[in-house]
Amino acid sequence: MLSNNSQLAQLKQQIREKTPRVTGVIKATDKGYGFLETDDGQSFFVPPPAMKQVLHGDRVDAVLNEEKERKSVAPETLVEAGLERFIGRVKKRDGRLSVVPDHPSINTALRARTHRTIEEGSLNEGDWVVAHLLRHPLRENDRGFFVQIDDVIATSAHPSVPWRVTLARHALEQASPEAGDSWPMREEGLERSDLTDVPFFTIDNDSTTDMDDALSVEMLEDGRFRMKVAIADPTAYVERGDAVDREARQRAFTVYLPGQNVTMLPEPLADDLCSLKQDEDRPALVCTLEVDTDGVVGNYHFEAATVRSKARLNYEQVSDYIEAIDAGTTPSWTPTFDNGEAQLRALAGLTRARQQWRQQHALVFADRPDYVFRLDESGNVLDIVTEERRIGHRMVEEAMITANVCCAQLLSQHVGHGIFNVHQGIASEKAEQAQAFLASQSVEATLEQFNDIAEWRALRHQLDERQDAWLDARLRRFQGYSVMQSEPGPHFGMGLPAYATWTSPIRKYGDMVNHRLIKQVLRGDAEHDKAADASVTDHLSERRRLNRMAERDVKDWLYVRHLAGAVTSETVFEGEIVDIRRGGLRVRLPANGASAFVPASMLHTSRDAVAIDDKEGLITIEGALCHRLGDVLNVVLIEAREETRSLVARPA
Repeated sequence: MLSNNSQLAQLKQQIREKTPRVTGVIKATDKGYGFLETDDGQSFFVPPPAMKQVLHGDRVDAVLNEEKERKSVAPETLVEAGLERFIGRVKKRDGRLSVVPDHPSINTALRARTHRTIEEGSLNEGDWVVAHLLRHPLRENDRGFFVQIDDVIATSAHPSVPWRVTLARHALEQASPEAGDSWPMREEGLERSDLTDVPFFTIDNDSTTDMDDALSVEMLEDGRFRMKVAIADPTAYVERGDAVDREARQRAFTVYLPGQNVTMLPEPLADDLCSLKQDEDRPALVCTLEVDTDGVVGNYHFEAATVRSKARLNYEQVSDYIEAIDAGTTPSWTPTFDNGEAQLRALAGLTRARQQWRQQHALVFADRPDYVFRLDESGNVLDIVTEERRIGHRMVEEAMITANVCCAQLLSQHVGHGIFNVHQGIASEKAEQAQAFLASQSVEATLEQFNDIAEWRALRHQLDERQDAWLDARLRRFQGYSVMQSEPGPHFGMGLPAYATWTSPIRKYGDMVNHRLIKQVLRGDAEHDKAADASVTDHLSERRRLNRMAERDVKDWLYVRHLAGAVTSETVFEGEIVDIRRGGLRVRLPANGASAFVPASMLHTSRDAVAIDDKEGLITIEGALCHRLGDVLNVVLIEAREETRSLVARPA
């Protein structure tokens, strides 16, 4: 009777309403206890018994307890689970099946069952699986954690574990699309020019199979340049809305991982029919453009054409040739195709003119090297090769940027929409903070300068003259991300009023969309299909983010395996400080591209002597400023943790 008494229920409700509560996200530690962090930056202790009811990342309502001066919380209600779909490893004990999530802050074995399509007896200790959370102790009527295994990724010792697990983690496809039997060209109403006699050539890595751009360049009598940029045309074979197109739209990009590519288009298209192979006729879209001696882009026009590449060159050949010419020495290699030497010299001249123009009228960031993993057949890292960006890379890059600027102008003027790369520069919600920060560094900046592309260029040039790595690193924290949108908009990162890519349609679905719009202009269509809306551009932006995370995760895995030997050798690495957090700092190793974490406890024998200002990116030790974002710090690796794919270091 008492439990049903309305007055008692009312009393319980009143007590509940008066009990102080907080809402926040659980942050676990490896000590058994944790913290609840609120949206306004407060942190409350979660004792070990209470942590058994939650997982790292859970958003919960909790009861606030105060004993003397110490505050702690007891999680009471689950607002949002931090773990839904996840990757984990099978654990079997006493005939019971469980899964340990593959997460650096979760080491709890969660009881599990298998999907009806998976035989439990086929699973072995350590197998990698995809699972999802079914029950949570803080949900009503749930007594404990319970999960379901939905898919098996790989056995524990399978050589492809880093690739399979990473692709599964980000819900990316494990293999290229299936190919059809025939690929007829489908182009009604579009006339193609015959440009097979034009001496096009390609410049790529030796290993590249999906060659999507070819060039032909000449210097005119008045010193100007005329360049033809031919881009592979997969939309000649793929109709909008057909099965191949729908799959390409879902994938959005080719995923490039060390030792493995997962193509956006079926491989017969990506690596053969569309690839601009030497001495093979291929459908293409061609932009013919002129560049003045001062780098200004003049007239340009697009056309559909059939082209035939006359030579396949690689970056090293071209760079060696141009660098030898510039040095006044005899090149060890010379091109033998039609007008080859004249074309490479003309392309080098065009590149220098465009680089000078972009330095003055846009923004150019310093080159960073590429790090190439050399793997054996089992996926073991044999070596990590540093490939510096040379003149050959810049020649192709400037040609593509110039062609993409022309595409942005064409779509803006004749269509009004497309797939545009837009970068707002300083995020609008951080503009006042950025202004105050610059003022603290004796740099006067107005909010208008953050929104006007010309004003922003002038400000960036002013900051670049200071050559202050710490200031640049701090300012990046106020910047927004590059996104894709269907309407034209400025790209503050490049200092351009608009930027739309069409030069990689084999690898990017957005470029295929822009190809179709260019063709509509060429056909003279009265109306242009709305090829993209927010749902499409949001999907492309999200897939690009996932692809980048997948590439980073596989590299981190391989770095840990490859550099494990450096832990025992105490090799000293130069490191660039790229991040400073309350727990320590992170460095990038220019020798190989790896990233390593230096815990605060490694900075001084007394942790109390170390003061970390993560907002300003500064670390003081015993009152003296010792480390800043952008500084160089020599380090020694002390741990290579494969279970978390992380490297831990200490100052050398």
